[in-house]
Amino acid sequence: MSRIRRTVFVVVAAVAASLLSVVTPASATTLAGAWAPLNRCPVDDPAMLAADGATVAALCLSSSATSGTFTIGETTLTTGATDLQAGVLNQGGAYTLVAPRSGAVVGAPVEIPGGLLGLMCPSRIPVISDICERVVNSPLNRVTATIQSAGVPRDFNLAAGAGSGTPIVTLPVKIKLSNPFLDPNCYIGSNSDPILLKPANTARPAARFVRFNADGAANPTGEMGYLSLSGASQADTTFAVPGANGCGLFGLLSGAVNLKQGLPSPAGENSLVLNDPTTNLGGFQTPRNFAPTQGKQLSDRWHAAVAG
Repeated sequence: MSRIRRTVFVVVAAVAASLLSVVTPASATTLAGAWAPLNRCPVDDPAMLAADGATVAALCLSSSATSGTFTIGETTLTTGATDLQAGVLNQGGAYTLVAPRSGAVVGAPVEIPGGLLGLMCPSRIPVISDICERVVNSPLNRVTATIQSAGVPRDFNLAAGAGSGTPIVTLPVKIKLSNPFLDPNCYIGSNSDPILLKPANTARPAARFVRFNADGAANPTGEMGYLSLSGASQADTTFAVPGANGCGLFGLLSGAVNLKQGLPSPAGENSLVLNDPTTNLGGFQTPRNFAPTQGKQLSDRWHAAVAG
């Protein structure tokens, strides 16, 4: 079975919302000045608000890239933009991630080349062959794919983000396939069986410190600041891609999608590359100076920077 078509939708997944023109989700907020990259930081999450700044510091994390590639088997496709954001709780160098309500990874739907015809046709199964005949030269052939979070990111490693060759974070994701024939709950992967992306820098990125005032205005001695890392691609060749589920009435089309696309696809046959992502991590330059209400004060300053 040819693997040339199997990347179509998985790549679209990366394109769609996690991986790549950075798409601004409807739930994003426009923030002023240097705050702008942190516009989905979950500053109002109870765990973030409870950070005291002394034993636990609340930080914001963002990572975005404008292009990349996603490969499954022998096929490689170009992806669009990505937007990853999360809150970070730092307790003595141990990091816990907090996902925004919209999910850590978001993005816009991307159209799958070939649509249903490329996704599951031809087929010898009568109900599927009938669908294949109906969508030829029809708008009903159109299929879009959107990557969605399938759980809270974990295993954040700040040293890995500043170095190379070590996974920076684990991102559980799933891919939503949308078409009138596929049912609203058609996914590749799921919350219980996600695609686990573990991007690592392919080279050591350049690092710079961004300092700014509470309102986002640049200030080399401002109370706010973040470490910004860029200039190195990120890659992952370790992930497996699970099969489709929930596609069509009673999930009857899931098997056709899996058969045509060669899913599930085992680890070692897939890869992800993000070109020159920019990663930012920070908040208060010195969190302990704002104890015991550092998390609450971070939220107040974030909201004060919302563009009117």
